[in-house]
Amino acid sequence: MISKAVIPAAGLGTRFLPATKATPKEMLPVVDKPAIQYVVEEAVGAGLSDVLMITGRNKRPLEDHFDRNYELEEALTRKGDKDRLAKVQESSDLATMHYVRQGDPKGLGHAVLCAEPHVGDEPFAVLLGDDLIDLRDPLLSRMVEIQEREGGSVIALMEVDPSQIHLYGCAAVETPADGDVVRITGLVEKPDPSEAPSNLAVIGRYVLDPAVFAILRRTEPGRGGEIQLTDALQELAADESVGGPVHGVVFKGRRYDTGDRGDYLRAIVRLAAEREDLGPEFRSWLRGYVTDEMPQS
Repeated sequence: MISKAVIPAAGLGTRFLPATKATPKEMLPVVDKPAIQYVVEEAVGAGLSDVLMITGRNKRPLEDHFDRNYELEEALTRKGDKDRLAKVQESSDLATMHYVRQGDPKGLGHAVLCAEPHVGDEPFAVLLGDDLIDLRDPLLSRMVEIQEREGGSVIALMEVDPSQIHLYGCAAVETPADGDVVRITGLVEKPDPSEAPSNLAVIGRYVLDPAVFAILRRTEPGRGGEIQLTDALQELAADESVGGPVHGVVFKGRRYDTGDRGDYLRAIVRLAAEREDLGPEFRSWLRGYVTDEMPQS
């Protein structure tokens, strides 16, 4: 039974400067919750109650957010503000949280390797904080189901326009075996579109066999001088005797890339428009703005 989730969160968030000069990008709000809370909620929703964050310098607010704030809770209690008190306590009650610092920023593969002492010899999930998966479109729970049935590792895939595949890791796959499930035969990091084996992009969800740790320990830095998780997964896919097969789940649901400024704004608009408490008034305003006030090109 998979119970541990690893969330790499040591990045500098340079695409959001100056907002991230002193605030971790993972703490930027999406409507009224920081982006990282959505990710932890997704892990918990898939049955993963033990969460390890891989952090770095200036990431202390992440720990504070998932810890108790007794002064704030006491102030809200005195005011009788039960609704806000529940929201404040929600983040600290979500999961058992652990933290380890990555130290040198040597890439995603190195960040995952930092989790080995905590994870040990059992399968585990990796969730990247820039990818928000709408909780109404479960992905991670499906991946856990496939891993428990087939063994090995499972990665999340998404169809993209072929011209955009150079922005992602790309999977070579065999014929679908079970609807949304494919067997992965190879992976390449950010290929030239003319050389890409498919238009199936790797997105930020993984359920990994612990055999990946031994491979990462001897993986040389690849693209960008970083230790690439894709390179280790390619080795697993090429030799099933190492850590079992590698499957992919092709996701067709709602995903928000909060590492991109445009997608970040679209995520806020979509999620706010669909909220019962905010949506009706916000949608009305948005329609009026788009129709009457938005500058015409």
